[in-house]
Amino acid sequence: MVRLKVVVGITGASGVIYGVRLLEELRKRENIEIWLVISKSGKKVLEVETNYDINYLYSLANKAYEENDFLAPIASGSFLYDAVVIIPASMKTIAAIAHGYADNLIIRVADIALKQKRRLILVPRETPLNPIHLENMLKLSKLGAWIVPACPGFYHKPKTIDDLINFIIGRVLDILQIQHDLFTRWGDFEK
Repeated sequence: MVRLKVVVGITGASGVIYGVRLLEELRKRENIEIWLVISKSGKKVLEVETNYDINYLYSLANKAYEENDFLAPIASGSFLYDAVVIIPASMKTIAAIAHGYADNLIIRVADIALKQKRRLILVPRETPLNPIHLENMLKLSKLGAWIVPACPGFYHKPKTIDDLINFIIGRVLDILQIQHDLFTRWGDFEK
């Protein structure tokens, strides 16, 4: 069975629950290896926004690294992985990636994804966006990154916050080409 290797980066942007839910969904599938990096700010936001313990997130990954561990295998372009998902992606992280300033492991892995032409999925959770944010995301999109703003659709008639979260996670899984049933697709619901 072919294993999909996914590096998940969680930064200090609000919306850490998106990262938690992605890890949970990836962990449900036996053919996926998960490599996790959570920034110091991401850990703080986890404490503020959720009741999850950091060890729970570590338990969902095959391997977890500290943000300054440049000796981690994922810090090298010779380490083969299929995709990087930074969820949520802070504007600081997006700016650093857009300008090649790889001062932590999350940004280094994203930099490798760009240079090796691997899938890079960024889930920004910021509003409103200023022209600098937009220019950085446009630049990254032109370089091949997927920009998936944490802006859920409503055509599936969400009833809970989980429905809204699952919509975004489902869109990320779509890019990773992982089947799911997290939301009802356009045209698949009763009118």
